[in-house]
Amino acid sequence: MISCDYKPMKAKYLIFIFLLTMNISAFGKDSANTYRIFDAEGNLSELEKIIKEIEKVDVVFLGENHDDSVAHALQFEIFKSVFEKYGGERKVVLSLEMFDRDVQTIVNEYLQDKITEKHFLESSRAWGNYKTDYRPLVEFAKQNKLKVIAANAPRRYVNMVSRLGRDSLNELSSEAKKWLAPLPFAPPSEAYKKKFNTLMGGHGGENLLNAQTLWDATMGYSIAENLEKDKKKLIVHLNGSFHTEKRLGTVEHLLKYQPEAKALVVTMRYEENFKDFDKTKHLNLGDFIILTDAKQPRSKR
Repeated sequence: MISCDYKPMKAKYLIFIFLLTMNISAFGKDSANTYRIFDAEGNLSELEKIIKEIEKVDVVFLGENHDDSVAHALQFEIFKSVFEKYGGERKVVLSLEMFDRDVQTIVNEYLQDKITEKHFLESSRAWGNYKTDYRPLVEFAKQNKLKVIAANAPRRYVNMVSRLGRDSLNELSSEAKKWLAPLPFAPPSEAYKKKFNTLMGGHGGENLLNAQTLWDATMGYSIAENLEKDKKKLIVHLNGSFHTEKRLGTVEHLLKYQPEAKALVVTMRYEENFKDFDKTKHLNLGDFIILTDAKQPRSKR
């Protein structure tokens, strides 16, 4: 059955994409006072330098605070710029921590216009801030027929590890195990373990650390799996910054699965004094560090 409102809906969609692009472009020009970009050692840098460096890699990790509205706008700008600059020669792919591997079919169905956005959101367990923060990237991917990877481990299994330990995953069905990194997934590095324990004040425990590591391993595997299918892909992956700071976590697990993969890490975090690079806090958090204005409105999850 052909819907009589197909043309109006298509027109509305195209208007949305136009306005979205205009708004994000305006953000890039008019909001220089809401962020600063630095290299790993704290030297001032710029967005164009990040885009240029991306040409040399297979994966760029955009680490975020999930409620950082400035970072989300910058993520869109980076993704859009990557596609415009390199999309003619390479398959640009969007990869997201925000969707679990077991909803990949649902993501694909939405990108192919087989299901409505309403059903997509209901069935994919989209985050509460999806519409404000991640929808622009997914819609841009959809408009340009780009693949979107649902990269994360299903939360029910992450929770299972936090309660019952990593060996509990062995009891899952072969079907369920498909949604995870191959078992047994690698343990965290000593550097990552130290960082995690510092964050948790020494009270996280082994199970919680392994649950966190399951996230990292599964995201790393999801990216590696897609690189294996096409070496010319250029994957833009969004995740919480803790997962990739100092090239630890997800980056380490990617390199276990794809040792030759080249990665660029961009770490974004908000600070009250975002114009000042504090080497005691920010040194080597990524290949680039973007500090955003903590006074800007927060996204709501």
